[in-house]
Amino acid sequence: MATLETRSFDEAYDTDGRVRAHYAQLLAALEGDDLLGLRDAAQRRIDELGANFGEDRFHVDPVPRLIEAEAWEHLAAGLCQRVRALNAYVRDVYDRRRIVAEGVVPARVVDHAAGYEPELRWRLPDAGVPPIAVAGLDVVCDEQGTLRVLEDNCRTPSGFCYALAARYAVPSSLGFRELRPRALAGPLRELLTGVLRAAAPRDVDEPCVVVLSDGPDSPSAFEHEQAALLAGGELVTLDDERLCVLGGRLCFDGRRVDVVYRRTDGAALADAGGAPTRVARLLAEPWLDQRLGLVNGFGTGVADDKLAHAYVEQMIGFYLGEQPLLESVRTLDLGRREHVEEVLDELRAFVVKPRGGAGGEGVVVCAHADERTLAVVRARLRRAPQRYVAQRIVALSRHPTISDDGRLEPRHVDLRPFVFSGDGWTRALPGALTRVALEAGTLVVNSSQRGGGKDTWVLQQT
Repeated sequence: MATLETRSFDEAYDTDGRVRAHYAQLLAALEGDDLLGLRDAAQRRIDELGANFGEDRFHVDPVPRLIEAEAWEHLAAGLCQRVRALNAYVRDVYDRRRIVAEGVVPARVVDHAAGYEPELRWRLPDAGVPPIAVAGLDVVCDEQGTLRVLEDNCRTPSGFCYALAARYAVPSSLGFRELRPRALAGPLRELLTGVLRAAAPRDVDEPCVVVLSDGPDSPSAFEHEQAALLAGGELVTLDDERLCVLGGRLCFDGRRVDVVYRRTDGAALADAGGAPTRVARLLAEPWLDQRLGLVNGFGTGVADDKLAHAYVEQMIGFYLGEQPLLESVRTLDLGRREHVEEVLDELRAFVVKPRGGAGGEGVVVCAHADERTLAVVRARLRRAPQRYVAQRIVALSRHPTISDDGRLEPRHVDLRPFVFSGDGWTRALPGALTRVALEAGTLVVNSSQRGGGKDTWVLQQT
């Protein structure tokens, strides 16, 4: 009987065990090398850079993931198409709701989304950038080697500075220059600054930018610091007394702020009691009055909801009049009785996720769960199925990774690419963060769940 491990697609070797052509130079160069030494050297560079997740180290495997030019161009086109549709969806659901009125998306998908902001109905600013100016999507390679989108992250997606750190960490002694990966640092700076400049109020030529962070205790504090350096802006927190609203404008240290790149975990306008949140008290008034650009805007969580993911392919057809270039991993809407019954009948074939979860929290890979956990999942799905979604388990592809005993062994990976959207343009960063499950057999790649990272090389056309 085939297992998840034996079903998964191997990115470096074909089914007969032959090295795939675009991996031949890389794997030949690694033969006979001190693999643990390479891994240790990469980790030292990461540690010296200060890349971490709070108290947890950012573990990097130095064997880069390779994506051929043609495959990347198809992926990038599909990602950009998807983000254009998601931006149209956010604008629509806070306006006329055509997609609901015409029966493409049920109203409950919008109204019960944890990130939906009802007070923004008819009030979403017509800004210089789309609401989702920076998107980070989770992409997996299925058993047939097909890239599919697992999740859409539309609020405050993280990872691009970790992708840059992974590029820095791969030792130059690997000597794979013949593979010619596309540059990453320059395009990242160009895309991020381009988005922030486009977000500025229309009467501003040289915007003053701040990166709003939760501070040094945030697990992503490293990325916030690096993003501020890339953006040429100030790194500030909500506790900074120099940040305030004066005369309807956001000011920092007496200067007018034109654009905020918001990287705080708090993304809601109102708390559970309906009172404005701290971040809303600071940003909402100048943003709604179009005196402040915001990346990403409030309200984008309505597209971040995991149930919205089930309808993105329909969004592409509805808003763009196009066929999807990338398929989603099939996501079952458990607000539909027949979908609940399908999941309960084959529970071990599914991953069950809370609609509004993040970072892998609350996710149950039912194939790996014990009977007690499965009983809890069944009870939850019978009691409140609408709070969850289910996806059939994808046997994540495998990639050569250095094990603790110094050998190349396959480990499961996924991909976090990034899409930036400005005034009339949408572009994918020519590179991504590959996340890797460092433990043999596990499908959990999140750094918060003991996963790690790899450099991702988008190969240039030969």
